[in-house]
Parts: sequence; structure tokens; C-alpha cells
Amino acid sequence: MVPPSPRAPSRSAASGSVRIIAGRWRGSKLPVASAPGLRPTSDRARETLFNWLQPVLPGARVLDLFAGSGALGLEALSRGAREALLVERDPALAQSLRDTCARLDAGDAATVLRADALELLRAPLHGRFDLVFLDPPFDSGAWDAALERLGPWVADEAWLYIESPSATPAAPGAGWRLHRESSTRDARHALFRRAPAP
Repeated sequence: MVPPSPRAPSRSAASGSVRIIAGRWRGSKLPVASAPGLRPTSDRARETLFNWLQPVLPGARVLDLFAGSGALGLEALSRGAREALLVERDPALAQSLRDTCARLDAGDAATVLRADALELLRAPLHGRFDLVFLDPPFDSGAWDAALERLGPWVADEAWLYIESPSATPAAPGAGWRLHRESSTRDARHALFRRAPAP
């Protein structure tokens, strides 16, 4: 038997998976690649978030801007959202998302778009969304730019989930009201509602 190369990734660094927690795809595994910046929202945080969101999910249009494993956008679809646009810049992750959507038989409900989320937001081409997930890599510093460009993409009373470092939490500012939040040592999980225009 040939010993493994010392540069081969260890089991702990290899690809893993997360599970869809509830709904029609409950228990389905979503692959998580060993990619820089990829940090899926924990099961516990997702369960809390989707308990908050459950009343607004049926029929919702969802935008998952930094989709990664698809854990947020696909969980929303599993629980009754009408459609989800999953935006991912990395070609390998985007292909993995397409493969996952095909395996789940998501059909037209899930669209995977390989694109840079911040560039995409410069030109609204996909209509307005009822729910947006904003969970970029923590070292990207992408929150402010995304929030500045998000306005034309969201419905008048849309919901916005932001995951950001606990030490430097991100917030959307005027026009949004904090609905619920929780935090861990590493991350702040915050759900906002767009305030209707006066």
C-alpha cells in the first residue's frame, strides 16, 4: 500500500455536507466543498432562522446572493418558497449547485446563476424578491456594497437575512427594521423587514 502524500488533505479538511432540515427535501444532503471562504450557516442557526421565516415562505421569491452550498436558498424552497435564484461566483460551486438541484428534481423552482453577486446587483434583471439571503465570505467585506445596490431587487415589504461576524455586524440602515436576531461567538444572525414607504 502506497502511503498518502503529505500534501493530501486530511479527512477533517475534506469536503463534507449539510442537511436540509425540513420540508419536502428534509434530510437531503448538500455537499460542502473545501473552498476558501465557504462557511455554511450552522444547522442550529438555520433552524432558528427558518422558524422565524416559516409564515412568509409559502409562495415567496428568494434571492440567495452568495449561495455556496445552497443551504439557505434550497431550505427555503424545501419549506414552500415558489422560486429561488442561487448566485455563486465560483465555477465548481455553481456546478455543484446545479447537480444538487437536478438530484432534488427542483425543476424551474431553482435557478443557479454563476455570477459575481456585487456585479449582478448593478443591473436588476430578475425582478423583485420577497426574501434575500446575504451571507458572503466573512473576509470579503461585501456587505456594504451589496446593501447599497439591493434596493431595486427587493419587494416593498421584503425580508432580508444578514449573517456577519459578531465583532463587526452588518446592518442595512434606513428603510429596514430589525425583526429578530441571534448570535454566536463567531457570527451574528439578523433578520430584517423592509419598512413600507411613508
